[in-house]
Amino acid sequence: IDLPAPSNISAWWNFGSLLGVCLILQILTGLFLAMHYTSDTLTAFSSVTHICR
Repeated sequence: IDLPAPSNISAWWNFGSLLGVCLILQILTGLFLAMHYTSDTLTAFSSVTHICR
């Protein structure tokens, strides 16, 4: 199938989409870790072990 496309588009443009997916993934995992981590001195170790499991 020959679809019209600009002549300046190359396979390297896919890396922009890949970087966007990586950014969204890092934001989601950061939010997940922020919700499950507690910085209290008594419960910090148990929250880290809970995250690692």
